[in-house]
Amino acid sequence: MSDGVFPAWAVWALLSACFAALTAILAKVGVEGIGSDAATLIRTAVVFLLLIGIFLASGQALALSAVSPKSWLFLVLSGLATGASWLCYFRALKLGPASQVAPVDKLSVVLVALFGVLFLGERLSGTNWLGVALIAGGVVLLALK
Repeated sequence: MSDGVFPAWAVWALLSACFAALTAILAKVGVEGIGSDAATLIRTAVVFLLLIGIFLASGQALALSAVSPKSWLFLVLSGLATGASWLCYFRALKLGPASQVAPVDKLSVVLVALFGVLFLGERLSGTNWLGVALIAGGVVLLALK
């Protein structure tokens, strides 16, 4: 991808943020008139079918046999956490404004930093901790009415 101005991971992360923002807006409109669980099911089915197509087109089907039991366990747990997150997110969108729901959902950034330090042994610099605090403060300010 790119290693010039931005490293490749940053380009993909920025694209992820853009699509996540679109997700919130499109989902808020889509959840009108239906239950949040039905909305989550429809979105999940679309994601599932899209990923099957990408997976098959990329020729990675044989790679599944090389996945370790530990990886299977943690990916299944991650999938369960994703499902729970999406159910809660769509319920929150059904009940509240996207402009407040999405920022509170982004507290996940703060939690990932904390969990990374606590469970993965990652280290954050003073500047990193300041960023975490600013994100948390920004979420609070955006969540206020």
